[in-house]
Amino acid sequence: MSNGNTGQQLLAQLDSMNEQQLRRLLVEHLTQKKLGLYWESNAIERDAALNANLVLPRLRPDWSHWPDAGQACPNLIIEGDNFDSLRLLGATHRGKVRVIYIDPPYNTGNKDWVYNDRYVGANDRWRHSQWLEFLYRRLLLARDLLSSDGVLLVSINDENRARLEMLLDEVMPGRRLGSLVWRTKDTGNDLSQRFSHVHEHVLVYANAGFKFNGRATDRSKFRNPDNDPRGDWSPQPLTKAHTYTERENTYYPIQDPETGYWYPCDPNRVWAYASEKEIHARLNGDETAIASALQGLRSDTIEQLIEKKLIYFPPCKPNEVMLFNSRAELLAAIKAGKGPTLPKKKTPLLREGLPDLDFWIGKPIAAGRPSRKEHWTAKPEEDRLAPLSSWIAGLNEENGVDEWDELLVLRSARGGVATDEVKVALGSKAFPYPKPLSLIKGLLAQATRPGDIVLDFFAGSGTTGQAVLELNAEDGGQRRFILCSSTEATAKEPDKNLCRDVCAERMRRVMAGYGNKPALGGSFAYLQLDLLDAADVAFEASADHAALLLALRELQALPPQTAGAVRQLAGDAQLALLLCPEVTPQTLETLANWPAERLAVYSPRPDTVRDWLQQAGKPANSYSLLEALLRGQTSLRAK
Repeated sequence: MSNGNTGQQLLAQLDSMNEQQLRRLLVEHLTQKKLGLYWESNAIERDAALNANLVLPRLRPDWSHWPDAGQACPNLIIEGDNFDSLRLLGATHRGKVRVIYIDPPYNTGNKDWVYNDRYVGANDRWRHSQWLEFLYRRLLLARDLLSSDGVLLVSINDENRARLEMLLDEVMPGRRLGSLVWRTKDTGNDLSQRFSHVHEHVLVYANAGFKFNGRATDRSKFRNPDNDPRGDWSPQPLTKAHTYTERENTYYPIQDPETGYWYPCDPNRVWAYASEKEIHARLNGDETAIASALQGLRSDTIEQLIEKKLIYFPPCKPNEVMLFNSRAELLAAIKAGKGPTLPKKKTPLLREGLPDLDFWIGKPIAAGRPSRKEHWTAKPEEDRLAPLSSWIAGLNEENGVDEWDELLVLRSARGGVATDEVKVALGSKAFPYPKPLSLIKGLLAQATRPGDIVLDFFAGSGTTGQAVLELNAEDGGQRRFILCSSTEATAKEPDKNLCRDVCAERMRRVMAGYGNKPALGGSFAYLQLDLLDAADVAFEASADHAALLLALRELQALPPQTAGAVRQLAGDAQLALLLCPEVTPQTLETLANWPAERLAVYSPRPDTVRDWLQQAGKPANSYSLLEALLRGQTSLRAK
């Protein structure tokens, strides 16, 4: 049945209901339990917001930090509602941002949040709707900014983690990588219930091509005690976490072919590899079944590994070899705790009741445990990396988890340190509840490459920007930041400007140096947003608006400031992107003699420019300046 017919049927049913029936139906709809994420999402209002106007950037040189105006400026600070900032970036940076980190409001009920972080009512079933819709609108726009290998990192508290995860599952379905856990404090904060919340989460959602950087494997762990001609190797466990009753097929003895010594299998942790000999024995010589079983293996058998000399049998002195001449002698040794054991844990390898005890009578049993060799030269480059752990350890914690070869554990200061960091940079407690620099810096160190763009559209005090600058200083990278912040002005504080006085000021001091901190260098352009109706763009938008839009779209950076009737926004000797605010005979003559093989020209009179350059024999594409202002905007009227 078509949707139209279904809708008509539903309307017919509603028309046949009386007032009492309709009232009951409405009550049931509003009170019935619903599973999954359910909030008042208003798509009509969302579309109206997207199509209300166009977003155009305006450069504020007096609030920027651009020491060398002759150099391109790669970093941006954008003042305005982050919804509008994301709309602008959708027209200039779509698919270009590698890492987005945000620390959004946590829906805590704080009265001083500019976005109205207050519940409708403590018992209102829709108290979370406003927060969810607020984030949903912004996350939809942010998602499209990510590159094909981009990642979104979102800080959130424990209370709202579940809701935010479900929301992100809708925004980025199938792209959840997991979460990191960060310990926020060492002291208790809720003794009334004898339960203290001392951790937060960082949710990780990424496109298909993303990988954390990991940590290079420590080469010192690779050695060559047996003088293997293939070079250094690292011992890898030969067992897996299953008992002999769970994995009967991989519970068997192993013999060193050179010494003839035998090694029992741990009944609590069997071998990780199948045995061809055991497969033959268990399948009673059925060649078809044996061939099928061998073909289904995902790795070599233990016999193949031994033949390739990829099993290391530790040296065993003759006086360390155990030999039991009878079952009674073996059982007596087991009872006395003198049977074969694991070298370190002293766990008995043979015990009464095991099915293979008679096998060991008369067999030389070696001390030690065999291991699998993993040669450095045979290890693929990408496999020489330890993966990132989901636990973020404290800077004050003892070495432990991060000493495991298999994992890389980030380290971060507690939350209270971040307040002092902002105070040191700005001289006052200028921002509530900032994230510590070490947390964001550790995340970006693992998520970014040296040339990536990093976006934070809840920039707050600008910690993300400082993390980018410090990473660049450490590894010589060219990472770029885009920080979006509102003024957070209110009726009580109409002159408040968090973006200018906290975020931008902190970046200025970090770049120039403050206190005993060295100058990290760099620059940023400070942009304010102008919102214009599409119908008014031709009359109210300036050439500067167009210049900024085109430069950000083509370069994802602002070019050096140039004067003249023709501005070069990007390009080289082969192709130059030019902007002409006015078309005059002088402008046309300048274009015809421009030192580039081909031109892309934006002007208010594209046909005139095209005809003139054709007559002059200059290869060029001519575009409307109005189209440059409208192209890429999310407004439907602009398409």
